Parts: sequence; C-alpha cells; structure tokens
Amino acid sequence: TGMLLMVVVFFAAMTWMITWGEIQANYDAVDAGLQPTAGGWTIAFLMVGSIASLIVALIIWFTRPENPQMLMFTYAGFEGMLLGSFSAIAELMVPGVAIQAVGLTFGIFLTMLGIYRMGLIHPSRNFYIAISSAMGAIFLIYFASFILWMVPGAPQVPFIHGSGVIGIGFSLFVIGIAALSFVMDFDFIEKGVENGAPRKMEWWAAFGLLVTLVWLYIEIVRLLLKLAQRR
Repeated sequence: TGMLLMVVVFFAAMTWMITWGEIQANYDAVDAGLQPTAGGWTIAFLMVGSIASLIVALIIWFTRPENPQMLMFTYAGFEGMLLGSFSAIAELMVPGVAIQAVGLTFGIFLTMLGIYRMGLIHPSRNFYIAISSAMGAIFLIYFASFILWMVPGAPQVPFIHGSGVIGIGFSLFVIGIAALSFVMDFDFIEKGVENGAPRKMEWWAAFGLLVTLVWLYIEIVRLLLKLAQRR
C-alpha cells in the first residue's frame, strides 16, 4: 500500500508542478478583476487521469491477472495525475482545501481502523451486500453524470452536485459508504492472513485500500467545496 501511495503522490506532485503556472495565472486574473479558468494542461491531466485510471481499474477487476503489480502501479500513476489536477482546480476555488482533505482522509482511515480493531463493526454477509450495493449505485450515478457532462446540451443529474441540502447530504452519504468500505478492506486482509492466502494477494489488498483512499479524498474535497459555496 505504501509503494502504491508513493507512486500516487509522485505523479500528483509532478502534475501539480506542471499545472501550477496555469493556476498562478488564474490567481493573477482574479487580482486583475478577470474571471479565472482552468488551463489546458490542467484539464488534459484531469481528463486523461480520470478516464485512464477507470479503464485500468476495470481491466484489473475483470481480467484478474496472475501478476497485477504493473497494472496496479499504472493505475496509481494515472490516479496521481487525476488527483494533482483535481486538487489544483479545488485550490483555485478554495485555497487550502487540499491539505484539509488529506488530513480528514487519513483521519477517517485511522478512525475506521481503530473501530475495526476494537470489534465495533462486524462485517457480516448482509453488511457486504449493503455496502457493495450502495457502492454500485453511487458508481452508476457518477458514471451517468460523467457521460451527460461530456454531451453538450444534455440535462445534468440534478441536486447531487449542488451546494444545497440535498447535495451536501449526498456527499455525506457517499463519504459514509467510503468509510465503511474500509471495513471490507480490513476484513479481506485479516481473513487472507488467517487462511494462509498466497503472498500475491497482498497486492489485491493494497489495491482495494488505494481505491478507497482516493475515492474518500475526492469526496471530501467535493464536500468542502460545497460547504465553501454556502458561506
């Protein structure tokens, strides 16, 4: 997990450095009384990172390769590209939001780890079904929203992206599901160790944790942006 996170952080930092000139130009535009807009590199990294990471994740999930390490490192690189550009845009809108989201993400991760270790949540079969169903529904909503966003003039999914009560409530719900999915990741790891799973399964465990961490971070940034819009 640490190795994959290092790849994410490296590519996120590189993406951030490349796009920072564009972001700084936008700050200068604000000082000059102009409307700021994200630059070409920022949008390119955002689109490539989001689409490529989704494609690689689907390949990993459906093909179940015998040695998934290279695909998982590739996924981590594209996720870093996505996070670097996404965080830069978020910083343009609300300065300081990225570091707040990082702190909250790892705070929730450690809290859920502590809750799991104390046995306060027992991942039963019904728990797996409920969380997996909720994750599937969220993915379909976001996927439909992304497709509609790509089509000029198409109607958008209402409410969930706004800063109203429904939008904030939806973000809180998604963050709750993402946090609870950590329990499934921890349970997968613990049962794998207890049952003597092959060592290669540690890559699948790390991949699951990485996907959840990235998802949680993005959702927290979205929530913070929505809350900032209400001020």
